Formats: sequence, structure tokens, C-alpha cells
Amino acid sequence: MIIKTTSLAFAVACLVTVSAMPAAHAQTAGWTQVITNGPQTDPGDVSPSWSARQNVIESQRYERLLQTSPTFRQARVQKECGPITDPQLHADCLASFNQSVGSSTGPGTYPSGSGR
Repeated sequence: MIIKTTSLAFAVACLVTVSAMPAAHAQTAGWTQVITNGPQTDPGDVSPSWSARQNVIESQRYERLLQTSPTFRQARVQKECGPITDPQLHADCLASFNQSVGSSTGPGTYPSGSGR
């Protein structure tokens, strides 16, 4: 009798376990995680005329304007640093503009032969 009771209890436990599995699976079926291989771009995301050389030229032009045009510099400082409310981050932002103005070549200029 004990063997029959034990067997019946084991069978009930297996039945409960098996019947609970599809319900648990059904609850997580809606939470699918999609894994990609990184950022994707569409043809409209990048200009067909974009080039690394043009990017360097525009960066150098931007640095030159920061150094030579107080109006342009002030507008960029206001646009980039103005919204920052944290005092330390705001000070760091202002300091980055002061570095740009104080340098003779600017961060966009590379020595010839650097490969850039």
C-alpha cells in the first residue's frame, strides 16, 4: 500500500510539474529579446556626398571660427554649455571651449604623415 501511495504521489507531482511548464512558457513568450549586430543605417541616414576628407575640412573650419569669431564662439558656448545645469559639468564644458581658443593648431589639425 505504501508503494502504491508513493507511486501515486510521484505521478501527481510529475503531472503538476508538466502541466505548469506550458503556462510558464506562455507568460514569457511575449518578451522576445532581439539581438542585433550593432547600429544599422538606411540609405537616407548618410549623405551620398559625405567623405572623411570633407569632414576634416569642416572640422578645421569650425575650429577656425571658434578661434577667430567671438560671436560664433559665444553662440556655440551658449548652445552647447547653456543647457547643462550641473555646475561641474558646466565648468568642464566652458573649459573645453577655452582649450580650443588657447591652442595654436586646434584639435582638428593633425601633423602631416599621421595617416589621418
